[in-house]
Amino acid sequence: MDDQLLQQWVEQISMQSFGWPFLHRARFNKRLRATGGRYFTKSHDIEISWHQWVNYGRDDVEKIIKHELCHYHLHLQKRGFQHRDADFKTLLKRVGGTRFCRALPQTRKPIPYRYRLECMNCKTEYYRKRKVDVRKYFCGKCRGKLMSYTLDITKGS
Repeated sequence: MDDQLLQQWVEQISMQSFGWPFLHRARFNKRLRATGGRYFTKSHDIEISWHQWVNYGRDDVEKIIKHELCHYHLHLQKRGFQHRDADFKTLLKRVGGTRFCRALPQTRKPIPYRYRLECMNCKTEYYRKRKVDVRKYFCGKCRGKLMSYTLDITKGS
């Protein structure tokens, strides 16, 4: 699906579910990951997360579009268009939109640990992402002296 088809789809949903036309721009945004979509109060445009479309398909994206159209139509009518407003909650429930979008699958790998600290006394190991000055710290179990080792992250130590 491209932006032109999304535009037509949003206009169609607006007329069918709300009975009001959508007169501004709708487009996909590939950078949106933490949210399903956004409504811009100054330009009245709507952006929809491309990743929601790819991962969850038509039904979930339709609910996101209805959510953003609730913001759009209520804002243009000078009614409560924010999430906390009763007008927004009522309209969203009436048209069958979703309050929250589904979380995207985790795509980033966790940052591996770069440093291993070892107690010289009790041999307890501590893993850290940042370098630690072992002269300032000591073992949490036995208060022994620590020794620092740098891990090779390419091998996945």
